[in-house]
Amino acid sequence: MTSDRDPAGRSDNGSEESLAETFSAVARQLRHTSQEVLAPWDITPSHLRALRVIGRGAQRMSELSDQLRIAARSATEVVDALESRDLVRRRPDPGDRRATLVELTEQGASVLEAIRAARGMEAERTFDRLSDADRAHLARILRALRD
Repeated sequence: MTSDRDPAGRSDNGSEESLAETFSAVARQLRHTSQEVLAPWDITPSHLRALRVIGRGAQRMSELSDQLRIAARSATEVVDALESRDLVRRRPDPGDRRATLVELTEQGASVLEAIRAARGMEAERTFDRLSDADRAHLARILRALRD
């Protein structure tokens, strides 16, 4: 079986959008949609990432910065912003009194759940254009690329 596409995903005549360009365009659409979904809560994507990590369980600041792959100073700024909105709180780590844990507040858990629901509905609208088989293939392909 031969392909009429070059390694970049373009047809032989080069007139079609490359696979990378198409992927980037879809990723941009998803980011834009995500920002629109987050707007009612005045949450940035980086704040949402932090809420999701903290939502898995209380985190030391160092663990949070590692999981978010950001500098400790940046993690402090993110937590400060979330704490000022009563979405997270700091508390002493009972296992190491030098360390501080960050955990979701009740309001933070509520906001995170509402955002997850809204994003899920938006994702359904986006991916509803695909057949069940295409969705399954896309999920398999994206997992392979991610891993």
